[in-house]
Amino acid sequence: MKAVIFYEHATDKTMDEFMAVFPRHEEFEAEFIKSEKVLGTGAFGNPGEGAMAIFVDKQAAEAFVNGDPFVQEGLIAKVTIREWNDELA
Repeated sequence: MKAVIFYEHATDKTMDEFMAVFPRHEEFEAEFIKSEKVLGTGAFGNPGEGAMAIFVDKQAAEAFVNGDPFVQEGLIAKVTIREWNDELA
């Protein structure tokens, strides 16, 4: 079963703080994309609303969250992981 993560950004962090960590986050994310463990990822349309990503399974989602520099640097206030039944697959 696939899994979806939802990130809620820490409201006490500035865009400058996010951008300082972004290159490491982007590099980490690229590794997951290359390994085909992440199926889609991105921020929501309005700045500050957070982001989501879809993974091949819950184990991959948990590994991503545990290694993501955004999470490690305290830029994410809340992470939610939900297993998802993709009815189109």
